[in-house]
Amino acid sequence: MGEFDFLERMKDEDELLFKRCIRKLLDQTFIIEDRDERLYQYLSVESNCYDVSAFLRKIGYDVIVEDKLKVAMLIQNEADLDTVGIKRSNLVSFDGKQVQMLLVLWLLYLEKVGFSEEIYVTVGDVVDKCKVYGMELAPVEFRGALKLFKRFSLLSWDENDMGENSKIKLYPSLQFCMDIPQLKQVMREYLPEDKFDLAEAENPEDGEGTEMDEEDFQGAFD
Repeated sequence: MGEFDFLERMKDEDELLFKRCIRKLLDQTFIIEDRDERLYQYLSVESNCYDVSAFLRKIGYDVIVEDKLKVAMLIQNEADLDTVGIKRSNLVSFDGKQVQMLLVLWLLYLEKVGFSEEIYVTVGDVVDKCKVYGMELAPVEFRGALKLFKRFSLLSWDENDMGENSKIKLYPSLQFCMDIPQLKQVMREYLPEDKFDLAEAENPEDGEGTEMDEEDFQGAFD
């Protein structure tokens, strides 16, 4: 039997979902239940996730489903992490302004996580937080960053509403778009030293302004 004979045994509906999941993951990295419920529910079935992962591993990828957060994500297959030529093939390079905006959204997410299942901020919240850290983004840069993050399922937002009270829904995929060492490195690069210290103090481990380590950060989402 061939390695992918399971495709021939699929019902038409399952085959369509299989193809849509693969294309969505390759295009957007994340599948969020809140945004693509049908695709997420398909991947949340262990056998379906296994089949999608088996298919994607042939091109160096894998799929993880975080059932607590309702997020499915494309990652690099561990076996190919150090393979020359494909190591960075699935990474998106944000420019400096976009990275700054991503940091602000991440910090806003951290402030609100645990208080409600759905996390919303306003355009005004983001603008105010940018000012706190001395970040200046022109309206076109602000809108462009939001559109890019929306495309990769990091947030949801009405592109026709840029009012101060316009709501932005933040998705838990923000947790996975960079790991903690990457985040801290980027913060050191783009934030002044005093702002970097303030950012760490805003997410204390015990309420006394101490630095949150990786284990504690992950635990905040359990």
